[in-house]
Amino acid sequence: MRETIKTSNAPAAIGPYSQAIKTTAGKMIFTAGQVALDPASGRLVEGDIAAQTRRVLENIKAVLTAAGVKFENVVKTTVFMSDLSEFAAMNEVYGEYFPANPPARSTVEVKALPRGAKVEIEAIAVVE
Repeated sequence: MRETIKTSNAPAAIGPYSQAIKTTAGKMIFTAGQVALDPASGRLVEGDIAAQTRRVLENIKAVLTAAGVKFENVVKTTVFMSDLSEFAAMNEVYGEYFPANPPARSTVEVKALPRGAKVEIEAIAVVE
Protein backbone atom coordinates (compact mmCIF):
# COMPACT_ATOMS: atom_id res chain seq x y z
CA MET A 1 0.00 0.00 0.00
CA ARG A 2 2.94 2.37 0.50
CA GLU A 3 6.59 2.82 -0.33
CA THR A 4 9.08 4.73 1.81
CA ILE A 5 11.14 7.25 -0.16
CA LYS A 6 14.68 7.91 1.04
CA THR A 7 17.50 9.86 -0.61
CA SER A 8 20.88 11.10 0.53
CA ASN A 9 20.35 14.22 -1.62
CA ALA A 10 18.06 15.64 1.07
CA PRO A 11 18.61 15.77 4.83
CA ALA A 12 18.10 12.45 6.59
CA ALA A 13 15.13 12.21 8.91
CA ILE A 14 16.02 13.55 12.35
CA GLY A 15 13.27 11.63 14.10
CA PRO A 16 10.83 8.78 13.62
CA TYR A 17 9.52 9.79 10.19
CA SER A 18 10.23 9.23 6.49
CA GLN A 19 11.36 11.81 3.95
CA ALA A 20 8.29 10.89 1.92
CA ILE A 21 5.70 8.18 1.45
CA LYS A 22 4.49 7.10 -1.98
CA THR A 23 1.14 5.37 -1.96
CA THR A 24 0.75 2.56 -4.44
CA ALA A 25 -3.03 2.61 -4.46
CA GLY A 26 -3.66 6.35 -4.70
CA LYS A 27 -0.54 7.27 -6.65
CA MET A 28 0.23 10.13 -4.28
CA ILE A 29 3.44 11.28 -2.62
CA PHE A 30 3.39 12.97 0.76
CA THR A 31 6.65 14.63 1.77
CA ALA A 32 7.71 15.29 5.31
CA GLY A 33 8.13 18.93 6.19
CA GLN A 34 11.56 20.12 5.10
CA VAL A 35 13.57 22.79 6.87
CA ALA A 36 16.73 24.40 5.52
CA LEU A 37 19.15 21.67 6.54
CA ASP A 38 22.12 21.14 4.27
CA PRO A 39 22.06 17.43 3.32
CA ALA A 40 25.87 17.19 3.39
CA SER A 41 26.49 18.75 6.81
CA GLY A 42 23.13 18.25 8.50
CA ARG A 43 23.30 21.87 9.66
CA LEU A 44 20.81 24.66 9.13
CA VAL A 45 21.96 26.91 6.30
CA GLU A 46 22.89 30.43 7.28
CA GLY A 47 21.12 33.37 5.77
CA ASP A 48 17.82 35.11 5.47
CA ILE A 49 14.36 33.70 4.73
CA ALA A 50 15.12 33.67 0.98
CA ALA A 51 18.22 31.51 1.45
CA GLN A 52 16.36 29.17 3.78
CA THR A 53 13.37 28.90 1.43
CA ARG A 54 15.66 28.04 -1.48
CA ARG A 55 17.36 25.26 0.56
CA VAL A 56 13.97 23.92 1.69
CA LEU A 57 12.71 23.75 -1.89
CA GLU A 58 15.92 22.11 -3.09
CA ASN A 59 15.45 19.50 -0.35
CA ILE A 60 11.87 18.92 -1.49
CA LYS A 61 13.07 18.69 -5.10
CA ALA A 62 15.54 15.96 -4.10
CA VAL A 63 12.84 13.98 -2.29
CA LEU A 64 10.40 14.35 -5.21
CA THR A 65 13.11 13.29 -7.66
CA ALA A 66 13.82 10.19 -5.56
CA ALA A 67 10.09 9.42 -5.74
CA GLY A 68 10.07 9.84 -9.52
CA VAL A 69 8.14 13.12 -9.80
CA LYS A 70 8.80 16.83 -10.39
CA PHE A 71 7.51 20.11 -9.00
CA GLU A 72 4.90 20.08 -11.79
CA ASN A 73 3.32 17.08 -10.02
CA VAL A 74 2.83 18.96 -6.73
CA VAL A 75 -0.84 19.68 -6.06
CA LYS A 76 -0.67 21.08 -2.49
CA THR A 77 1.92 22.61 -0.20
CA THR A 78 1.82 23.82 3.36
CA VAL A 79 4.28 26.51 4.39
CA PHE A 80 5.07 27.05 8.06
CA MET A 81 6.87 30.28 8.93
CA SER A 82 8.14 31.60 12.24
CA ASP A 83 7.51 35.20 11.11
CA LEU A 84 4.84 36.04 8.52
CA SER A 85 6.33 39.52 8.09
CA GLU A 86 8.91 37.72 5.90
CA PHE A 87 6.19 36.30 3.64
CA ALA A 88 7.03 38.43 0.58
CA ALA A 89 10.67 37.28 0.48
CA MET A 90 9.67 33.62 0.97
CA ASN A 91 6.96 33.96 -1.68
CA GLU A 92 9.37 35.40 -4.25
CA VAL A 93 11.67 32.37 -4.00
CA TYR A 94 8.70 29.98 -3.84
CA GLY A 95 7.40 31.46 -7.11
CA GLU A 96 10.67 30.60 -8.86
CA TYR A 97 9.99 26.90 -8.20
CA PHE A 98 6.31 27.08 -9.22
CA PRO A 99 6.30 29.59 -12.13
CA ALA A 100 3.16 28.27 -13.85
CA ASN A 101 0.05 26.59 -12.47
CA PRO A 102 1.25 26.63 -8.85
CA PRO A 103 -0.23 24.15 -6.40
CA ALA A 104 -2.82 25.01 -3.80
CA ARG A 105 -1.07 26.36 -0.72
CA SER A 106 -1.67 27.14 2.91
CA THR A 107 0.73 29.34 4.85
CA VAL A 108 0.67 29.59 8.61
CA GLU A 109 2.78 31.29 11.24
CA VAL A 110 4.04 29.08 14.04
CA LYS A 111 5.82 29.87 17.28
CA ALA A 112 8.92 27.83 16.46
CA LEU A 113 10.31 25.36 13.94
CA PRO A 114 12.87 22.54 14.30
CA ARG A 115 16.50 23.65 14.70
CA GLY A 116 15.46 27.30 14.81
CA ALA A 117 14.48 27.34 11.12
CA LYS A 118 12.56 30.27 9.67
CA VAL A 119 10.50 28.18 7.23
CA GLU A 120 9.31 24.62 6.75
CA ILE A 121 7.42 23.33 3.71
CA GLU A 122 5.66 20.02 3.03
CA ALA A 123 4.21 18.89 -0.29
CA ILE A 124 1.70 16.49 -1.77
CA ALA A 125 2.30 15.33 -5.34
CA VAL A 126 0.49 13.12 -7.84
CA VAL A 127 2.28 10.29 -9.64
CA GLU A 128 1.52 10.31 -13.36
